[in-house]
Amino acid sequence: MAATTQTRALPRTLAARPRAMAIAGALTIAFSSILVRLSDTSPSTSAIFRCLYALPLLAVLAWRENRRLGPRPARDRRLALAAGVFLGVDLLCWHRSIADIGAGLSTVLANLQVAAVPLLAWAVLGERPGRRVLAALPIVLAGIVLISGALEQGAYGRDPAAGALFGVLTGLAYACYILVLRHGSAGRRPPAGPLFDVTLTAAATTLAGGLLIGDADLVPTWPGHAWLITLALTSQILGWLLISVSLPRLPAAVASMLLTIQPIGAVILAAIIFGEAPTALQVAGVVALLAALVAVAGTRPERQPSG
Repeated sequence: MAATTQTRALPRTLAARPRAMAIAGALTIAFSSILVRLSDTSPSTSAIFRCLYALPLLAVLAWRENRRLGPRPARDRRLALAAGVFLGVDLLCWHRSIADIGAGLSTVLANLQVAAVPLLAWAVLGERPGRRVLAALPIVLAGIVLISGALEQGAYGRDPAAGALFGVLTGLAYACYILVLRHGSAGRRPPAGPLFDVTLTAAATTLAGGLLIGDADLVPTWPGHAWLITLALTSQILGWLLISVSLPRLPAAVASMLLTIQPIGAVILAAIIFGEAPTALQVAGVVALLAALVAVAGTRPERQPSG
């Protein structure tokens, strides 16, 4: 039933090609951190407005879904709204990490949610992770240390240690978001409704966080906000929808490999566009981290994007 419902929400040519959809989605969200940097706004400002600018279109898509399929269960909506709080924290931390360590490395660190989800599920829900997850932990930790620049002088980034810390917090917050959201039945219908709910709460969370931190500028300036509108319409909406529909239609191993396009693409794009040049040790950390995360993701039925 899920495949039939989701197929109706998309052109048949796209629905029949889940790999192409996953690749297109991963390429789209690979630009997330790039667009944040191009906006030249504070971390909180970019986090707030990427959500606010996405809400009108998501509201229309969610309304059309409800008219066609009926309203979602109240429990699912409550879970989605609660999950949005964690998504808001994720965005605040990730955008700070982008400012501190660059668009490329911050995106690699944000994908730590792949390892964090099974570990948090073990701690909170008693779901014991597989041996592959536990075996990958030392590699994950080594990758984080290398990226943080703790073992060298002159590591890339304004503050690589702080960037690595906020990158880890990004992955943990996103893992909490996934754990809360997966208890609903959102996977049995198109994703626009849940995405509207989580984005609505994320907008409120980033606004509250930005005002508390004190770096939120609520007066739009141009052309910076043109980049944030682009971010909202592409990564925040299009990329997420493409990936959410395509992942359940692909084998886990294939989905995991395809989604490595996001962090790898972000590193390459950041080097080309901004001249970001991580040191050899930081690159080694990226390779170690990606290898470990791909191995971990292969043990799970589905991997979520972090963009």
